[in-house]
Amino acid sequence: MFWIELLSFLKGPAEPAAAATAPAAGQGIPEVPAQDYAAFGPVERVELSRIKRLSGPYLHRSWLNVPHVTQHDEADITALDAYRRELDTAAKADRDPYRVTLLAFLVKAAVSALKQFPEFNSSLAPEKDALVLKGYYNIGIAVDTPGGLVVPVVKDADRKGIVELSREFADLSGRARAGKLKPPDMQGGTFTISSLGGIGGTGFTPIVNAPEVAILGVVRSAMKPVWNGKKFKPRLMLPLSVSYDHRVIDGALAARFTRHLCHLLEDDRRLLL
Repeated sequence: MFWIELLSFLKGPAEPAAAATAPAAGQGIPEVPAQDYAAFGPVERVELSRIKRLSGPYLHRSWLNVPHVTQHDEADITALDAYRRELDTAAKADRDPYRVTLLAFLVKAAVSALKQFPEFNSSLAPEKDALVLKGYYNIGIAVDTPGGLVVPVVKDADRKGIVELSREFADLSGRARAGKLKPPDMQGGTFTISSLGGIGGTGFTPIVNAPEVAILGVVRSAMKPVWNGKKFKPRLMLPLSVSYDHRVIDGALAARFTRHLCHLLEDDRRLLL
C-alpha cells in the first residue's frame, strides 16, 4: 500500500478527462499574454483589413508547418535590363499600351528552372511519404493592394511569352487593386514570386505558400562594382531569395536551383531554351 501511495504522490493529481482530451490551441504554442496598452499611453484600435484577416491564418499555418530555409544569391541583369527597357519603350508606344517589367522575365526564368528542378514544382503527399510532381506551371504573383497582399496565379505560364505575360500582369494587378479577383484567380499555384523591387531592400525571407514547397523573393537591383578577372566593372545586380521546405529540398539542391535562376537571368537568350 505504501508503494501505491508513493507512486500516486509522484504522479500528482489526475487531470480532468476534458482537459486531457482537449486539443491545444495554436498547436501547443502558448499565446502572447494580453496587455492593457492604454495603461502606458494613448492608443487607437484599427481593424485589420478583410484580406489580412483571411490571409493571416494561412501564413501562420505555413510558418508553423513548413521548416523554412532561405537561399540568397545575386544575378547580373545588366544586359537583360537593357533588353527589357527596349521592349518597354515599344510597349508604351503600342496602340494598346502596356508595361514590360522584370517580372515577366522572372516568370520565364522560374518556369525554366522548375523544369530543370521538378522538386520545386511539387507538393508533399498528404501522408508525407511521397512527392506530387506537377506537370503544369502556374506561377503565383504577390500583389500589394491597399487592403493587403494577394496572390493571383498566372495559369500555364510555360505557354506564354513576355508580351502575353506583361499584359496578363497588368490585368491581374488592376483587378487585384480594385478588389475584383475571384477565387479561381488565386487557386492552383505551383510556385510563387514575391517582388519588392519597386520598394527596395537588400533581401528578405518570404514565407512558403503551402502546399507549394518554394517561393522566390526579389528586391531592388543595384549597380555594383564586379570583378571580371582583370578589373572592376559596374554591373546591375539583382538579389534573389529562395525560401523552401526543407523536408522536400536540401541546401545543395536549393543552391543549384537559385544559381540556375541567376544563370538564366544573366543572358536573356537562355530563356528561349
